[in-house]
Order: sequence, then C-alpha cells, then structure tokens
Amino acid sequence: MNSNNPWDARYAGDAFMYGTAPNDFLREQVGALPAGGRVLCLAEGEGRNAVFLAERGFVVTGVDASKVGLEKAQRLAQQRGVKLETIVADLREFDLGTAQWDAIISIWCHVPPDLRAGLHPKIVAGLKPGGVLLLEHYHPRQLSYGTGGPPDAKLLVTRSDLERDFAALTVVHAFEGERDIHEGSGHAGKSFVTQFLARR
Repeated sequence: MNSNNPWDARYAGDAFMYGTAPNDFLREQVGALPAGGRVLCLAEGEGRNAVFLAERGFVVTGVDASKVGLEKAQRLAQQRGVKLETIVADLREFDLGTAQWDAIISIWCHVPPDLRAGLHPKIVAGLKPGGVLLLEHYHPRQLSYGTGGPPDAKLLVTRSDLERDFAALTVVHAFEGERDIHEGSGHAGKSFVTQFLARR
C-alpha cells in the first residue's frame, strides 16, 4: 500500500474494523437530530454511522483522512441502497463552513489538543441555528480498560472539557461513565466513555 496514513492500512481488507452497525449512542439519540437534515460525520471511517443516517432520510457527508475507509463507506452505502457524500480531508484543513449543518456527528474522533482547540469552535460555527452536535469519545479513564481507543490520554476528553469548549451550545445530554461497547474487532468490552449532545 502506497499510503502513509496508518488508517488506510487498518481499513484494508474486506472486514469492517468497527462493524457495520451504527454506534449505540447515535442509534439511541437519532430522534434528537432535525429530521431529514444535512448531517456531517467527522472521522467517519468505513461509514457505518453515515449509512445508518442516510437510511433514515438524512443528507449525509462523511469526512475522513482515510481514502480506503471512505471507499468502503461508499460500498456499504451502495449495498444498502443509499447515497453518501464522502470527502477525504485532514480535519486541520477541512472547512466546516458557517451555519451549514443541521447536525454534526463526532463518534470516536480522537484528535490532539491543538487540533481540538481549532476544531471545536468550527463545529459551533458550522451548525445551523437549532443544529445538534452528537459526540461520543473515550474518556481518559479508558486507558486502564484496554478495550478500544488510542493509548494516549491527550487524545481523550472529559465531560468538563466538552462543556467548556461548547459553552455556546445548549446541553441536552452529557455523560461520562462505563458502558459495554461491541463494535467489530476495534471496540470490544467494558469501556469508559464521554457522551455529549447539545443544540445551537
């Protein structure tokens, strides 16, 4: 493989690293998203969450740094009979626009603190009035669980981190704690997560 992106290597092959079913938190909270709205999925990888949303009538764009992952996302969408827009981009450079999105989905989008400091204000600006941010990331306490996520506490977030970064939004749901996660081979077992749902 000619890519320097480690995610291209992880997503190579036919198996879906995190399965093809949507994230549990997204499935539970999908009713909070503006019906039929325009949705941006960050770090969308192989497409399971974007396809789930497209199947429910949302107009979905998935962005990820891995071309290989997004090619699999497009194949999954074709198999399920739905359309997705996919964009290969580094989130450092990606333009979320202003008041463009009815919802922004961030599932396991673990990025370094300097990137997060730039990305989170762009998420707020990118949401339309009434738009929703839905996020689930691993919490720093996940490091002792070893059931998924990056082995670097700097990439992980707490509820208070998110409440600070998204103070301009109205919090609908904020949680940090244990839950069982079974998403392909990549996430398997008891985990410590941070969940956040907020509206502009």
